[in-house]
Amino acid sequence: MEDHVYYMKEALALARQAAAEGDVPVGCVIVRDGEIIGRGRNRREERGDATAHAELEAIREACGRVGSWRLSGCTLYVTLEPCPMCAGGIINARIDTVRYGAREEKSGCCASVLNLFEERFNHRPRIYQGPLAEECRQLLQEFFEGLRGKTHWNEKI
Repeated sequence: MEDHVYYMKEALALARQAAAEGDVPVGCVIVRDGEIIGRGRNRREERGDATAHAELEAIREACGRVGSWRLSGCTLYVTLEPCPMCAGGIINARIDTVRYGAREEKSGCCASVLNLFEERFNHRPRIYQGPLAEECRQLLQEFFEGLRGKTHWNEKI
């Protein structure tokens, strides 16, 4: 469990970077054989790109590092439950395991809205919520409260 906490903390650090740049605080790391081979954070606002999600950025970096689109043997840690687009990327990259922090009640595709990984695709990763689900949820909540003018997102962090 210690390793899972370490990797999710790495994803949380990336999420905080995203928030500092004005993006929804989502961070992601991809791990193979104990090594982080891909990192990503939300950059939709920064790049004006609807596809600039943390998971896709991490997948691109990991593929570049291993020299293949196949990321078998990898675990993806992300601070927010993946959306349909990112779930599709995870399936296509053949990532073995997904560990997500906070649930995404509006677009989550690991459990909240539906579970794309239970559908009849050619690849079905294992899915776990956690660790640090509460910390991930709090970071998102504070960010959105800040957007609504109640507080600046990082005053409590």
